[in-house]
Order: sequence, then structure tokens, then C-alpha cells
Amino acid sequence: MSYIDLTIQQEQLEATAKHCRERGITLPTFKMMRDPEQYVPDSIKAGLKDVDRDELNPLNLYRITWRNEQKRMGGLYGDVNHIVLPPELTGCKATIVALCGKFFPTGAHKVGASFACLAPRLVTGQFNPENTKAVWPSTGNYCRGGAYISNLMACHSIAILPEDMSRERFEWLEKVADETIATPGCESNVKEIFDKCWELRNSGQDLMIFNQFDELGNPTWHYNVTGPTAEAAIQPLLAKGMQLAGYVSSSGSGGTLGGGYYLKDKFPKSKLIVSEALQCPTILMNGFGDHRIEGIGDKHIPWVHDCRNMDSGVAVDDEQPVRLLRLFNEPKGRELLKQQGIDPELIEKLDLLGISGIANVIASIKYAKHQELTENDVLVTIATDSLEMYGSRLTEMTAERGEYTEFQAHRDAELLANLDMLHVKEMGYWDRKAVHNLKYYTWIEQQGRDVKELNAQWTDKEAYWQDTFAMADQMDDLIEQFNDMVGLKR
Repeated sequence: MSYIDLTIQQEQLEATAKHCRERGITLPTFKMMRDPEQYVPDSIKAGLKDVDRDELNPLNLYRITWRNEQKRMGGLYGDVNHIVLPPELTGCKATIVALCGKFFPTGAHKVGASFACLAPRLVTGQFNPENTKAVWPSTGNYCRGGAYISNLMACHSIAILPEDMSRERFEWLEKVADETIATPGCESNVKEIFDKCWELRNSGQDLMIFNQFDELGNPTWHYNVTGPTAEAAIQPLLAKGMQLAGYVSSSGSGGTLGGGYYLKDKFPKSKLIVSEALQCPTILMNGFGDHRIEGIGDKHIPWVHDCRNMDSGVAVDDEQPVRLLRLFNEPKGRELLKQQGIDPELIEKLDLLGISGIANVIASIKYAKHQELTENDVLVTIATDSLEMYGSRLTEMTAERGEYTEFQAHRDAELLANLDMLHVKEMGYWDRKAVHNLKYYTWIEQQGRDVKELNAQWTDKEAYWQDTFAMADQMDDLIEQFNDMVGLKR
């Protein structure tokens, strides 16, 4: 059974192709996003040389990749954007490799998941870009990605995110989204976002909701793009005889975990470690609460999270990434890191880690210590965005806590060097089943999903998860057919 609907609606498909033809729009395939140097047509590469990475230009659809050159104007493709965090910085023996989302259009990798949710509807004729509004519910970066993709596709977008998200996100959306709705609360107030979606559904408007928490295009993109990209990033370390110990990612929408599912399939001895905020420990304690790790959601288990594929859970105190954001970016913090012998070139790259990225690094360190990983072990994690989205948070902390001093830098460096092993849980069969069962209350009782599908997620990994992720090849075929219908030279 197919859980991503690829039923063709021919009349609308032809109208959508005409819409794209008139606006100069073609679409990238999963292969192009995974390996753009090999698969993106030369004519597209030539066009990109005159396009800014954040420009509202449909050519930037071909910059939905982890491999963009690190320049805004005219950049093409190169190595995987990542940083390697050595034991000298992290205080654990394992090496941590963090993929960096800053160099995607919008400055965050969520633009890829957004595209993978909208594209199947476009190339099947299920979505009318001229009349139907695309609704993007999110705790931050996904709705930015959705608004951006919608703009490039010349369709109307509605972005939904909590009102307590950083000022930078709202200022960005003012320029790109057609409508922005701020819902009550902070990162963990996801139900309020869902409630707004129901309100919109019942409003009689012509709209389609692309909910990252239950859209299977989200983990499918990460399985087929982020996973192989992570594999490429760690190849130099594996060539030296090191081994992949695991993939660490926040629970969030559940989509980014798809990269970990891929790595577990390729490296069966590796583990999938899911992090969350200690202030909202849904996985570890079926808990709830508010937290400050922006963009990772919580208070529920996403529909697209394959709970049976989870090996450990780690809760991160939200005060820790907030403090390390200052250590990594304030002048006094960077000067101390230099004095401690950290490579100055690495220090200059620490602004590639946003708050959730730092939280993922902390979770990686805690897990490495808990499992007593050695110098031969590698952990992969994700930096969704960068400091670019949090400059206002540094300003706010200065106002609240005072100027960042050498004394505070020493305290925060000590915090980093001595992260504990608390709130790390190895998940057995029944632990994973208990987390899976939490989906019932959100998705069956509140959101009207099918309990048979919920059971299929648990009982038949091959037919549900693997067959879904394999649909990327079928979607690539449909995208190529759609581009042929559009008829533009590429």
C-alpha cells in the first residue's frame, strides 16, 4: 500500500505545467538534491551564476542541497557543508560531525522537506498553484521553507508558527509569505498550531495544509538526501578506520530522523539517538512543558517518527544551548576558546550552529559519554540553521544577564567540558512501543488519522517505512515527466 498519494489528476496537471511554463519553473529531482554536481543540468548551473542564493528566483529550487558553495551570489556546488567537532572542543572522545543548514536558501535545511511535501502534489496535479493556498504549520524554519518554495512556485502561502519564536523569523516571513499567523506559546506549543489548521480547514477557503509532523515527504527527503549526504561527509573519517556509532537528531517534526534511518540501513551497527528538551521530556517521561530550544516542537510524537527504529533518547536542559550560544559567538567566549588551544579556524565556524544545532551537539556529547565511545567512533548530527536566526537572542541575553564577561566565558567553557550523562535512556522494545502508543492521542483522537495506519507503522517496517522511502525514485520519474510537460530547455 502506498502512503504517499501519487494519483494523477490529468486536467489539473496540465494546467499546473502551463502555470510553470509561463513562469520559467522546473523542478529538481531527489537525485539532483542529493548529488547536484552530477545530476543538475549544465544550463541550470549556468543560470545560477547570476542568482543570489536567497533570491526569490525559481532557479534556486536547484540549490535545495547540502552541497551549495559557501557564497551567496553565483555559487554552485562543492563538498558537503559540515563541521568536524574534535574532542578538544567537546570534552568527549568521539568525533562529532555536524551537517550545516546555513547554506540552503532561507538559511535552513527545512526548505528541502518543504519542497518534498509540495512537489508530489504538483507533479500529480493534486494541487492548484493558481487558486489553492499552501498552508505551512511549523515551529519555525519549516514554514519559512514552505513560504519560500510557494513564492518560487508563484502560489499563495500561509505560514503558521508560535508567537515566541525569534524576531528574525517573523521579519523574514514579512518579506516572503503572503500571510503569517502567530499562534500562542513557544516551541512546544504544537497543538495550538494544529488547532489553527483545523480553524483554517473549516473556514471554507481553498487551501491545502502541508503539516510537517504528518507529511511523509518530510522523512522521505531526509532518507534520500540527508542520509547519503551524511555518509559522504564521514567517508574521510571512515577511510581512516573510524566507525559510525550513531546519528543524533532532535525529535522535532520527526523528519530529520529519516537521515538516521538511512544510515542504520547502511551501517547496521550504528544507532539512532533522538534528543529533546529536558523541560518537555515527551520521549523520556511522557512529559510536557515549555522550553527555549527553538524549532524542535514537542508535547507529542510526530506521525512521521518511526519509533521502532529509535535506540536512545537524550534530554537536553535548554539553559545549556542558550549559554553555549554566547560562548561560541561572543568575543570573550571565542578568545577563551583560542586560549584553550581550539583551532581558530574552527572557532570562526561555530556560528554555523543555531540553538537547536548546539542542543544536538550537547545530546551527542552526552550520548558519547554515556556509551563510553572512543577515539575510533564518529557521531553525525544536524545543525538546522545558524546564528543568523538568533542574533536578537544574543541581544536579549545581554539585556537580561549583562555583558558577556571573561568570568562567564570560563563558567560556560566549564559547562561544555563537564556535560553529564544524565537523562540518557537506552530504548528497549517496550520503551519504543510506549513512545509509539503516544501517537494515538494526538493523531487518532485529535487529528483524525486512521488507526490501521498507526498499527502498520509498528507492525510492518518494510511495507510502511521502507516502501515509502523508496517512492523517491517514483517521484523522480514524475518530476522528470512534469518537466517534460513544462517544456522549458534545461
